[in-house]
Amino acid sequence: MSSTSEPIRLEDRIRDIQDFPQKGVLFKDITPLLQDGATFRAAMERMAAHYTGSGIQTVVGVESRGFIFGAPLAYLLNCGFVPVRKFGKLPAPTESVEYALEYGTNVVEIHKDAVKPGERVLIVDDLLATGGTVSASIELVERLGGHIAGVAFLVELTFLKGREKLKGHDVFALIKY
Repeated sequence: MSSTSEPIRLEDRIRDIQDFPQKGVLFKDITPLLQDGATFRAAMERMAAHYTGSGIQTVVGVESRGFIFGAPLAYLLNCGFVPVRKFGKLPAPTESVEYALEYGTNVVEIHKDAVKPGERVLIVDDLLATGGTVSASIELVERLGGHIAGVAFLVELTFLKGREKLKGHDVFALIKY
């Protein structure tokens, strides 16, 4: 834990990596935040505080870094956790959505029995960029009859305008760049 009474600044534990994964990209690396127990705990507690009392019944984590935040958030909110995975990774019958990437497409899946009709669902991922993957995850949950109670991120890259793809949904990010 921190030895001062000052609140932990989460953004101080996110480092910039130039030209990763390709030239011209400034990558926001969250691993220093994850490596520091007090900072990771602070991030999870702040996320949970935002949703405490909102009736969340299930947290859906988007592969793969959404699992890092989704599972402990589900624990803190005393509800279940459901993974949204890349195509072919789930063993039981699935619902699938194909979505566009900058160059090509991708497919994400959820188990058909993962969300009950009317269930209040919080979708969680590490970072909101263009919003493509989380939009596909929203579509999956809604196909199963779930109600999207919120969409949460550790980081939002506001200049990529991913929030615009999520209109009509409650979007929360702890850190905005």
